[in-house]
Amino acid sequence: MSEEKSCSFCGRKQSEVKKMFSSEKTNICNECVTTCAAILQKEVNYQQRAQMHEELPKPEKIVEYLNKHIIGQEDAKKVLAVALYNHYKRIENPVYNDVELEKSNILLLGPTGSGKTLLAKSLSKIMNVPFAVADATALTEAGYVGEDVESILSRLLASANYDIELAQRGIVYIDEIDKIARKSETSSMGRDVSGEGVQQGLLKILEGSEVYVPVKGSRKNSTTETILIDTTHILFVCGGAFVGLVPDIHTKKGNKVGFGSVQKAEMKDFKVDQKALVHYGIIPEFIGRIPVIAQLKELTNKQMIQILKEPDNALIKQFEALFDMDGIELKFEDAALEAIATKATERGVGARGLRGIIEEVMLPLQYSCPSKENLESCTITAAVVEDPTKDPIFTFKNQQEG
Repeated sequence: MSEEKSCSFCGRKQSEVKKMFSSEKTNICNECVTTCAAILQKEVNYQQRAQMHEELPKPEKIVEYLNKHIIGQEDAKKVLAVALYNHYKRIENPVYNDVELEKSNILLLGPTGSGKTLLAKSLSKIMNVPFAVADATALTEAGYVGEDVESILSRLLASANYDIELAQRGIVYIDEIDKIARKSETSSMGRDVSGEGVQQGLLKILEGSEVYVPVKGSRKNSTTETILIDTTHILFVCGGAFVGLVPDIHTKKGNKVGFGSVQKAEMKDFKVDQKALVHYGIIPEFIGRIPVIAQLKELTNKQMIQILKEPDNALIKQFEALFDMDGIELKFEDAALEAIATKATERGVGARGLRGIIEEVMLPLQYSCPSKENLESCTITAAVVEDPTKDPIFTFKNQQEG
């Protein structure tokens, strides 16, 4: 009878372990393999952290990167770059020279379509960390229909492919944060389940604590599998339009000044302070956990045109590529771009409205142009933007038609 195999590392018998891996002269059990794998993973994580610290981009480099993807908002970019740089320095040195460094979450405050979500996404790309977007309007207090605040972290965990350590260094963007403002007692007879209660629920994850997060689904219950996540090093970026926000200054009796009513000329010097946010309905404890405020301005027509033309994935470039696949050169006159930008400004939805306008203009052409024989180029004029039923300037091979 052959002698029972034993692990060359720990000495345990084959009958004492689940699996024994053998070569000609040595054996190793599954438990030793798991231990070795954990040690190797720790070394890899340490090397990644060391590499990240060495490659941590300086604020000016961060702004340089943001400029390639986002038009305008120079002041907001500088605020974000400094906050991001300090945050990841703090991760590597939570205590430096006996000084404990606290986390500074960020509030992006500006009109719809000004680039809040894009800024947050760009921050995660430059740091190469997991990123998750959550909508504050879906959150409710525990026990009510809706999502628990912990569901925000479920999205981050999924983005990190369920790597807990990686998720704990990620960035979470909470959109529509102004929608969870505390409601006045006269505004509703029912319980405010998506207002102040949600703000209270967010406090612990914003500040930094260990939270049990449901792996799947939006709510915790006794049957849901949960994972413990430490939010100490997770950077939270909150965004909101705060329409009708009342500042402490430039306020006349009976007049509310905010993104919904402030004049563009005043908007240049319009600065929001924490007292104005409290007046709006954000509780002081919540504001205290988001000390960095980056204020975005409404985009000008010139900036709208830049957004249409300049970024790597600019809308004009996308449609040019679609037409080029059919062998057609697509052109836009400057007056047409001006007309598109003006329409977006009139609709009051910022850069978010640009694609909808171009889709309206291009739909008839995308339908008819692929069937036109010998079509060489198609030029969009301002008249086409104003009335998509009008024909653009067509150029055919060996002939011209206008």
